[in-house]
Amino acid sequence: MEEKGSSQGEYFVQREILDELRLDEVAPKWKRTDSPNLGERVKESLRCSVPRLKQTVVSWVPVLGWLPKYSIRENAIGDLIAGCSVGIMHLPQGMAYALLASLPPVIGLYTSLFPVLVYFIFGTSRHLSIGTFSVVSIVIGEVTERLAPDSDFIVNGTNGSQVHDFGARDALRIKVACSLTVLTGLFQILFFVVRFGFVVTYLSEPLIRGYTTGSACHVCVSQLKYLFGVTPSRFTGPLSLIYTVVDICRMLPETQVPELVVSLVSLTVLIVAKEINDCYKQKLPMPIPVELIVIIAATIITHFCGLETKYKLDVVGPIPNGLQAPQVPDTSFFSEMIGDAFTVAIVGYAINISLGKTFGLKHGYKVDSNQELVALGLSNTIGSFFQCYSVTCSLSRSLIQESTGGKTQVAGVVSSIIVLITVLKIGALFEDLPKAILATIVFANLKGMFKQFMDVPMLWRTNKVDLLVWLVTLISTILLNLDLGLAVSIGFSMLTFIFRTQRPRYSILGHVQGTDLYLDTDAYGGTEEIPGIKIFRSSTTICYTNAEMYLEALQAKSGIEISKLLGAKKKRDAALKPKKEKAKTEEKTQQKQKALRDMSILAISLTELTEDKVSAGLSQGNSAAVTSTNGLSKGEVNSAYQHDSDLDTGCHGDESIYQEPHHGDEEKEGTRGSDVHSIILDISSTGFVDTVTTNTLKNMFRDFGEININIYLTGCQACVVEQLDTAGFFSESIPKSRLFVTVHDAVLHILKKLGLRDFVLDVPCITPM
Repeated sequence: MEEKGSSQGEYFVQREILDELRLDEVAPKWKRTDSPNLGERVKESLRCSVPRLKQTVVSWVPVLGWLPKYSIRENAIGDLIAGCSVGIMHLPQGMAYALLASLPPVIGLYTSLFPVLVYFIFGTSRHLSIGTFSVVSIVIGEVTERLAPDSDFIVNGTNGSQVHDFGARDALRIKVACSLTVLTGLFQILFFVVRFGFVVTYLSEPLIRGYTTGSACHVCVSQLKYLFGVTPSRFTGPLSLIYTVVDICRMLPETQVPELVVSLVSLTVLIVAKEINDCYKQKLPMPIPVELIVIIAATIITHFCGLETKYKLDVVGPIPNGLQAPQVPDTSFFSEMIGDAFTVAIVGYAINISLGKTFGLKHGYKVDSNQELVALGLSNTIGSFFQCYSVTCSLSRSLIQESTGGKTQVAGVVSSIIVLITVLKIGALFEDLPKAILATIVFANLKGMFKQFMDVPMLWRTNKVDLLVWLVTLISTILLNLDLGLAVSIGFSMLTFIFRTQRPRYSILGHVQGTDLYLDTDAYGGTEEIPGIKIFRSSTTICYTNAEMYLEALQAKSGIEISKLLGAKKKRDAALKPKKEKAKTEEKTQQKQKALRDMSILAISLTELTEDKVSAGLSQGNSAAVTSTNGLSKGEVNSAYQHDSDLDTGCHGDESIYQEPHHGDEEKEGTRGSDVHSIILDISSTGFVDTVTTNTLKNMFRDFGEININIYLTGCQACVVEQLDTAGFFSESIPKSRLFVTVHDAVLHILKKLGLRDFVLDVPCITPM
């Protein structure tokens, strides 16, 4: 290959035309070695060595790989500050999100402790803060309220009135939440075993953002009862959110004014303080722990001012000190919560891996998607034995952990220590904390999710299909609840993918003069189609879902209706068949007549020859006279035979020469229907071929060949060529010489074959590019 540069940035390449056969000679493909059989693979997997054992253990327990290399000098201070900041956030958010899950607040503190330690051992992300999260909490809350509703715990009071046994209700709800958590963890571990981590690729970013926005609406509505101090009826199933909002609006006249005032004041303080944190985050060493300050202040004011007894504020109530003994979760609930567990497993993992990969790309380390399934699964499974509910990462806490200097998951251990101290010694001090304060903390943390409504104008400008996915996900999540809404949104997202695959862009390519470029004639100016050659390209892989559409688009774009032309050819063949048969019959008759004439002439010649011999024997002296009388000599040929044979042959030959070209021209002209003699299929976008694609291409070669149009393939990837070869695509009628490396190679081959190499391109050997 020869290459020359110029000051204008041009270059010239001179090489031979490469089809698939010649390419195999120039650049031979690597031959795959025989893959080991099942027995050999099992034997290899069971083979043990010290390095392999160490690698396996480190891959399953990542902390053993990075903790021995931990640099105290570089990371300790940042992890300590980040851990303290996140631990302070865990306290109010844990109690608030536990309330969102319809569980006692102390369960939120347990959930902020044990799973964090498990993730420290098995997780691969350095910046994620594992623990309670609003979306997962609201799903847990729906399950606990469905399986342990308030109506099942109404008992008779001392004066004949009906009261609720909240202690028994909370105990049963804890059992339900732990059962759901262990089932969620088992699902995630099962996903790891079957390498199901790829499923997150089907949850696009618009789908996740739309789903979390819809979940935020559920969270918001679920906390309204604490803000207004009302007790709406419980609704389940589709449209339950709408029914709840209507019921709350109906009960607004019964609003408890003291709780509303407490909620509004605390919400105002939280919003203002968070805005200050955002404005001065570059100057502050760590964010102001406004949530913890509000909780402490509200607890002190409520306790010393007697607000609980004076205004009947709904408070958190008794919080036990210390840790509870581990208990095995109740498996009897599994059959009633399989769908919910699957939803929590998928949603929790999707949020975790998407945020984890974001931090990984930003800071230059790898987050293993399958190992994250193990880490989350074990965090949920082990945590369920210690009265924890399902966990995932929190966006707000993870951002704080990263922005305050956190380098590793040691920050998570520091935060767990703070939570542990609170559970052991300080938890009982928050018994007088109003639940309205926890509700306002949830509201304040929904700000980031509600900001996702700004995705709508952005997606409208950039991609309307993604906007449609976002809107359908939001609406289905709001109207159909979180589990069914997720299923509908995933199904709709898959349908949009299938629809876009089914509706690719088909184009006819034209040549850019003086280059080897072939561009879409509808999209680019300065392109010209090469006379007699149609170059066709699809924007996506040709497979069984769009193979028929591919053929239809080719006919529409090229103007060649193959079915009509083949039908016309068959009609002409049928019309010409009687004429051909008649011509064959006449030819046979003429041959028979010719044979009879030849036989009669031969008989006459033999008779005359016999008479000559007899005459010669009787009178040898009169041979000259006999010869003169008969007019024939021994070496002469009968002029009548010669004349008849030449005449017959001449007439038959003239007729044959006239008729055959006539029929051939007529057929060629009729079946062609256009001036196209070659079609080039650019399949460079095709990544694989299936049986339907192979058969479609075979039929195209056959059908277009019958109307004298040659098909060529270009841009075939090595895997596609191998799949075609395995499927028996290549044969004498479809040789590998019909495959070319580029469109330009195919065009040059066709023009050279027709003797028109210089006609269009005007570059016989050197192609300027």
